Amino acid sequence: MTKSLKLSDVLGLGFMTFAFYLGAGNIIFPPLAGFLAGEHLSFAMLGFLVTAVGLPLITIIAVAKAGDGWAGMTRLLPAGVATTLAVAIYIIIGPAFAAPRTGLVAYEMGLKPFLGEAGQLGLMVYTIFFFGLAMLVSLNQGKLMDAIGKYLTPVLIVLLLALAAGVMIAPQGSMPDASGDYVNSPFIKGMLEGYNTMDTLASLMFGALIVDLLRQKGITDYRSQFKYLVIAGSISAIGLSVVYVSLFQLGNTAFGVVSEASNGGAIVSAYVLSLFGKPGLFILAGIITLACFTTAVGLISACADFFHNLTGMAYRKLVLILGVICAIVANVGLSQLISLSIPVLVAIYPVAVALVLVTFLKERFARPALTYRLVLTIAFLFGCLDGLGAAGLKMDAFSFLPLFDKGLAWLMPTLLACVAGMLLRRDDEVAAEAA
Repeated sequence: MTKSLKLSDVLGLGFMTFAFYLGAGNIIFPPLAGFLAGEHLSFAMLGFLVTAVGLPLITIIAVAKAGDGWAGMTRLLPAGVATTLAVAIYIIIGPAFAAPRTGLVAYEMGLKPFLGEAGQLGLMVYTIFFFGLAMLVSLNQGKLMDAIGKYLTPVLIVLLLALAAGVMIAPQGSMPDASGDYVNSPFIKGMLEGYNTMDTLASLMFGALIVDLLRQKGITDYRSQFKYLVIAGSISAIGLSVVYVSLFQLGNTAFGVVSEASNGGAIVSAYVLSLFGKPGLFILAGIITLACFTTAVGLISACADFFHNLTGMAYRKLVLILGVICAIVANVGLSQLISLSIPVLVAIYPVAVALVLVTFLKERFARPALTYRLVLTIAFLFGCLDGLGAAGLKMDAFSFLPLFDKGLAWLMPTLLACVAGMLLRRDDEVAAEAA
């Protein structure tokens, strides 16, 4: 007999997925993009939604379609390549960048406005407490849906709706002029900004984690897992879209509240203070802390679950190890962490997108194993060129490549490799024709 989830469990699963996604980058990047986009807000926002909502949702669906999480998506790749790629993505989205960033943003925007400049000691104490609490919640994997989806997320949603309503009803400033790349190519710039949320990479992790959680709930058949993964992804996509639109609008009506855009966190803090007064800082602190905390729990849990399956090491021990590493890395500071992460993300994102693409097109490939290797290799090589350019290296020799100046040199070669894979014929067809 096929088991099914109660409505409350389905909603809890969707809210948990939404909370896992909604973290540091999701809150600090949209307001800055909205401010810089100026009169080109619509195009910039649309581009951002493509990579920050559309791609993560498609990735979750790809994980569901492949079945068996990461193993299902990469079964046509050599085992060593699949494992190396998985380890790289889990380290990037976990202890190296995304997870530590949650603690840093929670400190900068959730606590610092009340304490002022507390120095390195204050950051160290906060990150120890923050990741210590995240480890405690992550230790009991079976309770994640209840802890995050049914209790913490509803509180977060209420706080976010209060902020969104305030932005829409009582805008506090005026629209700034478009600046930087938003003047001539707002859509593509918005797309590239969507990379910074890291949510497409996170989808590869969260999809596998949700499959494991569904198994613990007794949902073991492919059809049911596919259905609930798609529902969870759709709920999170709707929620993220509402948040992003309101935060873009916030940034786009912030001129006068702030005179220049240094970072999204500063824009949000100043705007909330203008909109709600000092009590608004408590609303902001609640939003930031809950959003970052739930994402930290999701990232630590997903990484621990992956490395447990890979190495056999106890899940709880891995939670403790990863939590400690996150606390240590967080102490490098927010600006340094973001500047280090951007070239890495620009290089690795094309591989993740290519993997999703070939997962959907697999049935159209006459020789899928060969096509998988071809497409992912090309995406990786050209993604590395974009990553080196994002790191500030001179790459003028490659300026002839289509979209290279936009940071999308990987796109056309990857699509062409997919087309080539669909045009290849099976070995038996070639042999028959030769006979």
